[in-house]
Amino acid sequence: MLITPTATPRGTGRVKDTSKGLRAARRSLRRHWQLHLLVLVPLLYFAIFKYWPMTNAVIAFKDYNVVDGVWGSAWAGLDHFRRFFDNPIFWDLLQNTFLLSGYALVAGFPIPIILALALNEVRQRFFKRTVQMVTYAPYFISTVVVVAMTILFLSPRLGLLNAALGWVGIDSIDFLSQAEFFRHIYVFSDIWQTTGYAAVIYMAALAGIDPTLYEAAKVDGASRLQKIRHIDLPGILPTATVVLILGVGSVMAIGFEKAFLLQNTLNLSQAEIIATYTYKIGLLNADFSQASAIGLFNSVINLVLLVSVHLIAKRATGRGLF
Repeated sequence: MLITPTATPRGTGRVKDTSKGLRAARRSLRRHWQLHLLVLVPLLYFAIFKYWPMTNAVIAFKDYNVVDGVWGSAWAGLDHFRRFFDNPIFWDLLQNTFLLSGYALVAGFPIPIILALALNEVRQRFFKRTVQMVTYAPYFISTVVVVAMTILFLSPRLGLLNAALGWVGIDSIDFLSQAEFFRHIYVFSDIWQTTGYAAVIYMAALAGIDPTLYEAAKVDGASRLQKIRHIDLPGILPTATVVLILGVGSVMAIGFEKAFLLQNTLNLSQAEIIATYTYKIGLLNADFSQASAIGLFNSVINLVLLVSVHLIAKRATGRGLF
């Protein structure tokens, strides 16, 4: 007897899969409702304090005033963006921001890797922990305190650096009053403050490397440099790629506090960046729409850089953010 298979109506399988998935989700929710409740709190935090305020970015396209509110203010279109682009200081701000953040990224990216690789080779626990503590501790110092320490260290009369220069017969230099020193001061004070913290990430990646690789390299007679080159560096490459992508993605969002606190009228030609200019326009001059337009432009540039570097890294190394 020949049995003819019954044709399944089109789309029935998809409906069954969907209903099965919904039942599994409800069953998981009933079984693990405590975990879902824990996740709900951070989701609400991000929704209320991160995503909902983004809707107020519309004031970048309005002539905002406090009386009419965000949605009642008159529509201005792209006027605030045009005013910023036509400002003679626009290109100086863009150049200063890119140069300062690019310098900080290029100078600060390899140093934590070098520190992590060096500490990974140290066998004396006391020395290793001491170096970790000394390099990690500055991260917990407030930015205001770091700037105050930097100003005292570079003081032309009482500063330790100028005292050392005086011992070798060089006249004291007022570093903070000369614009050409600003970027160096900012970058190297930032490296001193953040290198130890950044190195912890790479040390965690090094700890996850398979120990049998080191044993095989030892049997093959590999030197320390060869182990670093062929085992350590490939082992931390995924972590380094993600850190680099995130670093490039925040190029335009370079730290406001330190740049603002190190500014003065003498070094402003290189110290004024988009973040500090936005603060002055928005809070000091109370031009909220113009400041929002500048901030939105800044965020769009960051997003473009982040996506671009992710795609480049994905194509070059096969690794990216997602």
